[in-house]
Amino acid sequence: MIQLQDDELFDILVGKISAAINRTFLRAFAADGIEITTEQWSVLACLWKKDKVTQQTLCSLTAKDKPSMTRLIDKLENRNLVTRVSDHNDRRINLIHLTDSGIALQQRATDLVQKIATKTLNNITENELEIGRIMLKKIMINLN
Repeated sequence: MIQLQDDELFDILVGKISAAINRTFLRAFAADGIEITTEQWSVLACLWKKDKVTQQTLCSLTAKDKPSMTRLIDKLENRNLVTRVSDHNDRRINLIHLTDSGIALQQRATDLVQKIATKTLNNITENELEIGRIMLKKIMINLN
């Protein structure tokens, strides 16, 4: 069994890192006049890769439940960044579609996120990063 030091309790460390990253993104977005949250950014990032997807697809990609995703999409729709459009094949299904404003935000937001990622990963080797990815993926598998 793995023994962790008291000051390295994994759940506390992961929580602190998550909170610090969230604060960093929120501050950077605000300073650049980008009025979105990190959760909203995660939805937009999915849509920038593939537009016009179902809400369920976004739930799967972001690991959000349906009610949370509905609220996120509502907020993005209120900011005129996305819109709901009926699926041509099944009118009961709405596809989430980027608006022109949502598309226009991509470059600014992506550049900002890349800048933060570069700073965050400073002094971490590719090998260390790969080990971290493998470890985190294994943790997710264990939790599922």
